[in-house]
Amino acid sequence: MKTILFFRHGKSDWKAGFGQDHERPINERGRSDVGRMGRFLVGIECLPDRILSSSAVRARTTMELARAAGGWGEISTEITDALYEASPSGVLALVRAQNDVFERLLLVGHEPTWSTLIGGLVGQAAVRVSTATMARVDFHATRWNQIDYGRGELRWLVPPKLVKNFFE
Repeated sequence: MKTILFFRHGKSDWKAGFGQDHERPINERGRSDVGRMGRFLVGIECLPDRILSSSAVRARTTMELARAAGGWGEISTEITDALYEASPSGVLALVRAQNDVFERLLLVGHEPTWSTLIGGLVGQAAVRVSTATMARVDFHATRWNQIDYGRGELRWLVPPKLVKNFFE
């Protein structure tokens, strides 16, 4: 079985000084939320064995803070421009190119790509991924190149406010 964990970056700080959208940071609420979600993955024993993160500051920071808060340890990680302003088909191509030795992939990125891609992977579902939300989609597949639209099963979609009292 192959699993994709989708993680939308934490809430952005629109008041911070940044030149380009790529450099926009996350705010204090975002920092708190992503730390909680990092602990959530540990608490449910669902850590990834491979992480792909958008190169945008808010996505990289999200991944780094979640990892630190959860004490995830050593996990194969790649920061990539391919997940910034990515199309769903572009993300799917990136997923299909992953080494089959990995079973659980964490993708850290952006909207509207996550909602569109998750909805398509599970079969034309309407999905909304708010900031710092995680989703899990499972596939009855042994290779990443078998991942395709309509073949996934949405196991959960969890916003940080849902786990607030459990993973402070």
